[in-house]
Amino acid sequence: MVNALVTLLSIEHVTYLVFGVFLGLIVGILPGLGGTAGLALLLPFVFNMEATNALAMMIGLQSVTATSDTFPSVLMGIPGTSSSQATVVDGFPLSKKGEAARALAAAFSASLIGGLFGALVLTFAIYYAEPIINAMGFGEQMMLIVLALTMVGMLTGSHPLKGLAACAIGLMIGAFGSAPVSGVERLTFGTEYLIDTIALVIVGLSMFALPEIVDLLRRQVTISKTGVLGAGWMQGLKDTFTHWWIVLRCACIGCVVGALPGLGGSVIDWIAYGHVIQTSKNRETFGTGDIRGVIAPEAANNAKEGGALIPTILFGIPGSGSMALLLGGFILIGIEPGIELITHEANVVYLMIWSVALANIFGAGTCLILASQIAKLTTIRYTLIAPFMFGLIFFAAFQATREWGDLIMLMALGTLGVYMKRFGWPRPALLIGYVLSTRVETSIYHTITTYGLSFLSHPIVIILIVLTLISIVAAIRYKPNTSKITDDGIHAYRNLKPQIIFFAAIFVLALIVVWDGSRWDILTGVYPLFAGGLCLVFLIPMGVEMYKTKGASLVFYDSEREDIDSSVERRSNEYYLMWLLGMLGVSALAGFVVGIASFIYIFIRLKAGLSHLACAISAGIFVMLLGTLSHFMTLQYPEGILQSFVTLPWPLQ
Repeated sequence: MVNALVTLLSIEHVTYLVFGVFLGLIVGILPGLGGTAGLALLLPFVFNMEATNALAMMIGLQSVTATSDTFPSVLMGIPGTSSSQATVVDGFPLSKKGEAARALAAAFSASLIGGLFGALVLTFAIYYAEPIINAMGFGEQMMLIVLALTMVGMLTGSHPLKGLAACAIGLMIGAFGSAPVSGVERLTFGTEYLIDTIALVIVGLSMFALPEIVDLLRRQVTISKTGVLGAGWMQGLKDTFTHWWIVLRCACIGCVVGALPGLGGSVIDWIAYGHVIQTSKNRETFGTGDIRGVIAPEAANNAKEGGALIPTILFGIPGSGSMALLLGGFILIGIEPGIELITHEANVVYLMIWSVALANIFGAGTCLILASQIAKLTTIRYTLIAPFMFGLIFFAAFQATREWGDLIMLMALGTLGVYMKRFGWPRPALLIGYVLSTRVETSIYHTITTYGLSFLSHPIVIILIVLTLISIVAAIRYKPNTSKITDDGIHAYRNLKPQIIFFAAIFVLALIVVWDGSRWDILTGVYPLFAGGLCLVFLIPMGVEMYKTKGASLVFYDSEREDIDSSVERRSNEYYLMWLLGMLGVSALAGFVVGIASFIYIFIRLKAGLSHLACAISAGIFVMLLGTLSHFMTLQYPEGILQSFVTLPWPLQ
């Protein structure tokens, strides 16, 4: 513990932690990123970094996105991330009353207390974890993963079947590439790129970055209309301490729900918000600008980070989409969760915990100090931000294997993510399913070969089976509220024909995975058969409901039919996907750097209406950034046909 404390307070560690906090604040402020996409952007840069420095950056980023995402929620009524949806209900009305400063101060202070409480809970959970881990054999670990998978469908969107089916899609994506047990190449379709499994960073960016940015572009909004906060900073701080019992209760809720794999940030704020309404006497003020409606979700969504780290560190099972990427980051830098980490590298564990606490202090303090300046930044049109974000996303995806396949796979899975968002399929469920896919396959193999079926008699296995059955029954009996806001914060609208096409495409994919699994021996084929078959099990009742109800069900949801301000140009998701395809087309002809530069120039010129000089300067700055990164990271960007005949100068290489 002493070594961990010395490392925590070292200038080097604090520097990297502050840098991670700074990145986390940025991605929280900008709708379209959030903690999950932010970590996906960061992962390529932690390759070969010293482990404690990389750890500081990742923990810093992850710990504070649920703090800074309050800005767009309060100032404009747009959730910065899925974990700030409930904050909008009372935070935005407070802003319209001229009490934005009060709402932000209460939110940041509640977030700080919640984050520190989560770190405290994590400290004690780790302290008593060793006997629990020692009791978890192969059979127990497998059943814990099964329990996590059954919980994914609960409270993750408008319908549990969608959550379970989305998780199964993630499991199917994990079947692409060489089988971990036999090494046989599955579902490669004759390509070398798919011999290896798809990089986690690509899946994360595809599910959370591209869909959010495309959706915001389609709406053509700024993050805030005025950037004016008003007075009330001290009143907001006072409110938090006046309602300390709400803060404590909701922080407990955040820790508990955050530790349950499959739920994550998209529901914790709503659970906390519902709790404070149910336990309050004067409920009529909620939704009109009640400060309690801001304090409750903000305390819960920051406390969840400590809770979500419990299954991530102890069992290697992520409690949320962002924890799935954080787990991938741990493995990249050589940190393997489980008994070895707790018993032999306790200093690393305590360093994580205390870094979470310190990051929350830095994050909340920075938000309070810079709130007025940050509020002004939120008035920038999103059409000016989006092309640079697209460039960074494709750059980050390219770091996975540094092949053209990375960009193509990002585009393919990103398109899947766009339509999952449009039709209300919970994307965190897919990411969790993908992260657990390898563990599912190997745990089934190890359990059967080690114990046979005798593992079913183990006491912990029996308890986990009972909990799994309860989870399944709860999922079956779950009746979604037709007035409930979905995981992406948009009311449900039915538009059946496009959904039938999307549903059919997923169904065909499941059939292909099952067909491929049937071609191999049991070691290679059992997992594709399991993943594809499981997906079909959830899709078939959805199809039956589609046929019986003719779309009159919350299974069916189409956000593209939501009303958009008539003063803006109405564009479809396909319109912006075609922009990205055009960028990749230019990249294929002239190289990645030229393709990105052309995209930025043309997009800002046509969509933002800036002058040719301003567009050229913007594109030039990004090209210089790419050139600098290629120099220091020894990168060779994807080449186009042009480079087969001409050697382009730096930084266009």
